[in-house]
Amino acid sequence: MKEPVNTTGKAPKIIGIGETVLDVIFKNDQPQSATPGGSTFNSMISLGRVVRKAFPSEAAVKVLMVTEVGDDHIGSIVTRYMEDNGVSTEAVTRNHGTQTHLSMAFLDDRNNAQYEFYKNHAGASLDPEKVTGVEFGPDDIVLFGSFFAINPKIREFTLSLLKRARAAGSTIYYDINFRKSHIPDIPEVMENIRENCRLSDFVRGSDEDFGYLFGTTDPEQIYTEHIAPLCPNFICTCGSKPVHVFVDSSHEVFPIPAVDEVISTIGAGDNFNAGFVYGLLRSKMSSDASVADLIALAGRFSANVCASISNNVDEDFASEVAKS
Repeated sequence: MKEPVNTTGKAPKIIGIGETVLDVIFKNDQPQSATPGGSTFNSMISLGRVVRKAFPSEAAVKVLMVTEVGDDHIGSIVTRYMEDNGVSTEAVTRNHGTQTHLSMAFLDDRNNAQYEFYKNHAGASLDPEKVTGVEFGPDDIVLFGSFFAINPKIREFTLSLLKRARAAGSTIYYDINFRKSHIPDIPEVMENIRENCRLSDFVRGSDEDFGYLFGTTDPEQIYTEHIAPLCPNFICTCGSKPVHVFVDSSHEVFPIPAVDEVISTIGAGDNFNAGFVYGLLRSKMSSDASVADLIALAGRFSANVCASISNNVDEDFASEVAKS
């Protein structure tokens, strides 16, 4: 693979902004596994695995995440997991006297997940020094999303990060990832969602997200009425159905890879994001990736995760992608 085109003299970075949790996964009401997770977190772990294989030297590409954890044992598990998978913890806030969030995922007969969350959004906090210490450049890619990205309690920090990334010319990818449990918060957070879209180069969401937000799951209507006035590039995923992609008003539909046996859909969308972002990184190096290429790679990441109980792509897949 080509080395990154470095226009600033600094290592290109993939910067994630999002929450961390401990995912406890149940099947038939029995716990199956417990692993660090979170939407952006899942993406970043997969990206860390692939990037460190493709570019062993941190001087080539750096992966880091802006997030918070408690100062409990679970917080230590989460930060250690990041470090073990090639994700820098230099921008992680460890909040003293707090507990790391938990997520309970219950797999149904089709191995789709329903979630229950144990989080204190009102108690969310980021260390100002950690936030201001994150630098952005034109070679960087920023991935962010979920309620973390719109939480009023930390909005001043997330908005500052996004504005600085935008001013620096970084590529910004926003995964709305809006959960049913936050429907009551819509009046308070809708403007934050719109502002995030305005600051982004790519907006992605599932048809389910937009059903909760706008009362429609029709990709054309979602784009025309809600996304296009804010961001020209939109990706709408629809579970196992084809992906709808809108670029400057053009509309294309792409199939996604079939999975022989779906073990779990947890992390499917998160790893779609990881694949797309990794494709963007490669396109910055070679300038030859098409939208079809990006969606195909995103689909491969997603399919790999669906074939296991893990939230992240496996090491063999990471090696395969890194060599391609």
